[in-house]
Amino acid sequence: MIDRRLVLAGLAAAAFTLPTAGAFAQDWKAKYPELVYATVPAENASGVTERMGPFMEYLSKEIGIPVKLRIAADYAAVIEGQKAGNIHIGDYGPSAYVRAWTVSNGGIEAFATMRAVDGSTGYYSVAYAKTSSAGSKLEDFKGKNLCLVDPNSTSGNNVPLFSMDKMRIEPTTYFGKVTNAGSHENAVMAVQQGTCDVAFNWWNSEDDSNLTRMANKGMVKKDDFKIVFRSDKIPGSPYAVLTSMPPELRAAIAKAFADAPVKGKAAFDKLSDGKSPGFATAKHEDYKVTQDLQTFIDALRKKRGS
Repeated sequence: MIDRRLVLAGLAAAAFTLPTAGAFAQDWKAKYPELVYATVPAENASGVTERMGPFMEYLSKEIGIPVKLRIAADYAAVIEGQKAGNIHIGDYGPSAYVRAWTVSNGGIEAFATMRAVDGSTGYYSVAYAKTSSAGSKLEDFKGKNLCLVDPNSTSGNNVPLFSMDKMRIEPTTYFGKVTNAGSHENAVMAVQQGTCDVAFNWWNSEDDSNLTRMANKGMVKKDDFKIVFRSDKIPGSPYAVLTSMPPELRAAIAKAFADAPVKGKAAFDKLSDGKSPGFATAKHEDYKVTQDLQTFIDALRKKRGS
């Protein structure tokens, strides 16, 4: 016969030893005394810090542990940092995200993307030329100098190469010279200074692009540039976290992002240039089309031996 007193005593002991939600939180806070958030600058480092610093402060407050900003030299550094587990939150373009997901064997996962001003997600790759230059489309710049961006950039490198392949343009022979400018800002400045005649960049809308951001800072005049190519829509740039982190921590990060437009409005407006209503949920499956694009890029690099 079961002794009822022993059962009750056992249940009481179990209840006493069960960890609470707070205990779970303390467990991951002990393991993760701080988080590292990495981004690749489309602008100069001081501009990145000014725009993103307040958002790091907001995330630190909401998550309950310090979130440190790391400005990486390129996407490869972010990818390797997340693969090694040294970067907890990565700020990616779609192609770089797929690359990171692949090399980490699914060790990172997208969780959010920023909405455009109309609430939609996604953006475009465009090619800029000087307004004063001859030609109204990319094909008109045969023999001229072309600027791409980071080799892992979606809008600055991969979509341009994929699009030009469909147009039967082989950049290395079609253009006089092809240069990797490094950043989107550098690519625009190369056109401004005449180093390149045409350069690829990211673009959300007429009033929300890398060009308008630079114009608002007085670096260039928007009217000095014209768009000579615009791609099909690209899936929105994802923010990704390490899948090895506890579910409670990943949920806290996702919630902080989702709540940002209300709880951290000033910081979020600074981050988004005041041109986004908030974040949308993202998942890995959203980037299937980008995986196909990455397959093309990998085959192209293998063909070129690079």
